[in-house]
Amino acid sequence: MVKTGSCLCGGVKYEVKGPLRPVVYCHCEQCRKTSGHIVAASSAPRENVRIHGEVCWYVSSADARRGFCPTCGGNLFWDGPGENLSIMAGTLDKTSDLSAMGHIFVAEKADYVEISDGLPQAEADDETITTVVS
Repeated sequence: MVKTGSCLCGGVKYEVKGPLRPVVYCHCEQCRKTSGHIVAASSAPRENVRIHGEVCWYVSSADARRGFCPTCGGNLFWDGPGENLSIMAGTLDKTSDLSAMGHIFVAEKADYVEISDGLPQAEADDETITTVVS
C-alpha cells in the first residue's frame, strides 16, 4: 500500500509505504499557530516516507521541527522524537481509510473549541495515542 500527498501548489509531494497511524488531533499552541486551528495528523516510520521537492524546516522547539512548502507555505510535516514522521492528514490525496483516534494537548485548546466526538483526550502529549500505527 502506497499513499501519496502534496502541498497546495504541488511543489512538494510525498509517498508513504505501509500503514499510517490513525489521525490525532493536536490542540497545542504551536500547532494552532502554524495551522490556524487544530492540527489533524497521521504518521508513519520515517524510512517509509519519501519526499519529492524542497521542504523548508522550521525548528519550533528543542526537540521538534516543522516542514512546510517554501512556495505556498503548506504545513506538511512535524518531525520530533521517536521513529515516526507526523504527516498533516489534510495533505494526503486520499483519506478514506483513515479514522481519528484522539485529541492531545487539550489543556491548550482554543476557548471556542468544544470537543464532543467521544474520542480519548489527553491534557498534554500521550504516547498511547500518538505512537500507535494501524
